[in-house]
Amino acid sequence: MTRPSEHATAQYAGSDARLRARMAVHEYGTNPQNWFAWLAERLDVRGDVLEVGAGTGKLWSEVPYDGARLTLTDFSEAMCAELRRVPRAVVRQADATDLPFDDASFDLVIANQMLYHLDDPSAALAEFARVLRPGGRLVAAVNGQDHMDDLRALGRVIGRPGLIRGLVMNDVVAETVGPLVAEHFSDVAVERYPSDLQIPTVEPVLDYLNSLTTSSLTADEQAAVRDVVQTRIDADGYFFVRKHVVLVTARG
Repeated sequence: MTRPSEHATAQYAGSDARLRARMAVHEYGTNPQNWFAWLAERLDVRGDVLEVGAGTGKLWSEVPYDGARLTLTDFSEAMCAELRRVPRAVVRQADATDLPFDDASFDLVIANQMLYHLDDPSAALAEFARVLRPGGRLVAAVNGQDHMDDLRALGRVIGRPGLIRGLVMNDVVAETVGPLVAEHFSDVAVERYPSDLQIPTVEPVLDYLNSLTTSSLTADEQAAVRDVVQTRIDADGYFFVRKHVVLVTARG
């Protein structure tokens, strides 16, 4: 049985705080239609629905699921504790590559920003295909290779070039995800979510960077980040971060 990457385990196994800090920076998106509203238009939530790697369950505070039978999984007990707050949801702690469900159990399987955390994403996709009913839909979100490069550059400024490594942990990126999904599914389509970030103050950037490491930035590192970010804010009115997020849809 494969497991989430060591990085994912360190990030998420004991607490949801890092994920919440990671999510907060996206409040500064340039698209007036936020990610969840955009995604909701493409999900078609009905029947038996499974979200794998559901994290804090934020999706279900934004996306209506009235009438659907919702099942949520995550490998982290801390995340599962949060997921149990989602009304009417069945919650199971589970490995994405070894789901505790019968074949053909679900009409919709969702993998929102989680495939890049896995050591064996192809094994997970095979599991998604197994538990999906014939004609059912897979919906998955992943990042491009250049996603958040402006933040990645800050890691290099402070001598931590690997600081943003959690954004791309394996070969599942926007540029490669289509053929990988097509090994297990049909009717594969890839659509980019049109949004970047314009962050008006330094603190959200520092919070984001600190969420990526078990050892917080030193005072000198924080000062270096502040200098770079504040200079751009003074010049442009915000710190710009280019995003590259795509939604993959497919049929079982």
